[in-house]
Amino acid sequence: MNEVQGPTPTGTSRPYRSLAEALRAHRIDPVNHEFIGAIVDAVGVTSFIDRGRYIEALRRGDRASLHIGRTYTNGFAEDETVVVGSTPLRLQPSEGRAPYFYVTHPSEYAPSVPARAAKRSSTPRTPSVPREKAPKPVTERDYGVCDVCFMVKTPSGGCGCD
Repeated sequence: MNEVQGPTPTGTSRPYRSLAEALRAHRIDPVNHEFIGAIVDAVGVTSFIDRGRYIEALRRGDRASLHIGRTYTNGFAEDETVVVGSTPLRLQPSEGRAPYFYVTHPSEYAPSVPARAAKRSSTPRTPSVPREKAPKPVTERDYGVCDVCFMVKTPSGGCGCD
């Protein structure tokens, strides 16, 4: 789990009407919406409450509530088997919520390559005509002429006779 568990900030506890509303409010990646929905259906959630850093999903019966964060869902018992689709989820021991287990959301396993980069062709790009930089024009400055030897003075004001 990447997010730190902690006390609920005061004044943020409010119920949500639906899971979709809760996920939008917490700006959870849309890639995870279907996965989280399947978990919620599998374990029997009755209501959703805003808890600041996570969504608390209250379950039927005496099971612990789930904490739905941006990258994880936490609150499963060790002996609990949650099946999404036809695959049982791989539960990992929770670091911040001691006796419970969590599952990582699919967005954490997505490739790190942006979608735009994946659409590019595999042909390497070659420059059509190599560009040459135009040389900077050298501007000559007049530093004056020495009154004694009539040589051009250096930028520091000296000449050959000094």
